[in-house]
Amino acid sequence: MSRIGILGGTFNPIHNGHIQMAEYSHDAAKLDKVILMPTFVPPHKGSTNLVSCEHRLNMCRLACLNLPYAEVSDFEIKLEGKSYTYRTLELLKSQNKNDEFFFIVGADMFLSMQNWKNPEIIFELATVIAIPRDKDSVSELKEHYNNVLKKMGAKAIVLKDSVLTVSSTYIRDNIDNQSALQSLIDSRVYNYIKKNNLYRV
Repeated sequence: MSRIGILGGTFNPIHNGHIQMAEYSHDAAKLDKVILMPTFVPPHKGSTNLVSCEHRLNMCRLACLNLPYAEVSDFEIKLEGKSYTYRTLELLKSQNKNDEFFFIVGADMFLSMQNWKNPEIIFELATVIAIPRDKDSVSELKEHYNNVLKKMGAKAIVLKDSVLTVSSTYIRDNIDNQSALQSLIDSRVYNYIKKNNLYRV
């Protein structure tokens, strides 16, 4: 039986905050594997300056080259349509019955999980790993778990440390300012963006 973490997102582009979430979750929850899973976003619903699924997968693969326990999956992209977490977990569990799943989220997502589609199914199929935005938010996350999510059947691990806070929007908006992005994005990802002329207005 393997302990498998799932980290989803548009990854448009992937940045060092995402990588730190994968590393921290792997170490803290003793995961065997962390799967980065870019979501499929239909063109008519796309977020600002969204690049193709292929580019987002390639950037994730480059960013994970130094993480031997990480893999990148096109699972949700192949499903197409809206990416619902409960559906993804149902399919993954049906294919990997003996594995234990952990769903990795940031603070804002954790605080809204009760409003997701079929949250009870998510809580039945996976333990949630919540990463605080800062030291002060740890108690807020624990309180939300005890007062709301636990009553819905959730199992959760609230980690005590935060990770690098950076938005993909900031990276897209500053793609020509390499020095501003040096500590925020993997150099291989940055070079890929420049080589493929991504995030040009």
